[in-house]
Amino acid sequence: MLNQIKVKWVKWIDWVSLSNSEIEKELKKYDFHELDIEACMEQNQRARIDGYDDYIFMVLHFPKYNQKTKVYSLNEFNIFLWKDFLITFREFEWKNIDKIFDDYKDLKIQDNSEFKITSWYILYEIIQSMLEKMFKFIDNIKKDLKEVEWLVFETANASLVKEIMIKKRNIVIMKHMLLPQVSVMKLIEAKMNEMFKWEMEEYFEDLEDKISKVVNDVRILEEYLDSIEDAFKTIIDIRTNNVMTFLAIFSAFFLPLTLITSFYGMNIKLPLDKNENIIYLFLLFITIIMIFSYLFMKKKGKF
Repeated sequence: MLNQIKVKWVKWIDWVSLSNSEIEKELKKYDFHELDIEACMEQNQRARIDGYDDYIFMVLHFPKYNQKTKVYSLNEFNIFLWKDFLITFREFEWKNIDKIFDDYKDLKIQDNSEFKITSWYILYEIIQSMLEKMFKFIDNIKKDLKEVEWLVFETANASLVKEIMIKKRNIVIMKHMLLPQVSVMKLIEAKMNEMFKWEMEEYFEDLEDKISKVVNDVRILEEYLDSIEDAFKTIIDIRTNNVMTFLAIFSAFFLPLTLITSFYGMNIKLPLDKNENIIYLFLLFITIIMIFSYLFMKKKGKF
């Protein structure tokens, strides 16, 4: 999908889900460096910013949530920027960006109006929208983790392992995706100040603060999930130990019976082998021993 608008002298081109051949065809129309064109066609590029005499090229990453798999996917944004044009393209649609595009598309400005449209302000709005979406993602993850925490202490069954692993994977993906962009955002701020003579300093300082807050929130979520995982493992270990203790006592209860029956199963003369009630005496004796053993271990805190 290829969208294009022009507001006064600023041109914004927005591409979504273009093939490599389409990307190459469109970018060849401009005098972009061939390495930047190659980077746009390659996937999983690291976040970065490259400055040239007539334009800036940057790569940013923001997650896209997959409702079916419940996993965050990489949504790579490639951006070309100069004073009178802005080119953005990405693999997935993003409603926030579409809304910004539609707002500018429907914007009516008189030729003599003092209202200023600039490419760098559009870029600010795009990144601002992405970061605001990230805060919503983080709030949703917090709610999910609270639900998982409740399930851990209420049920702690094996099905939670998959849920915890999915949440852990999502947080790791977000951390690795966003952490490099803290330094990139600082470079973007420096480039904006260089290009536009400090007119955008406050705007991009705000973006720098927000990306730092997002990364800090992701780190807190990672620690929170680690604590939930530790609690889950502890509960499972306690349950396993209780089961093993029960099995040990159960086995110990039948061990003397097994030993006695092995003797009385032999074809030899044994005391009281003709007495039919001897088995009840043995059972009573063993039961008394097990009760005293249980009370002793419980007093010592072993059970």
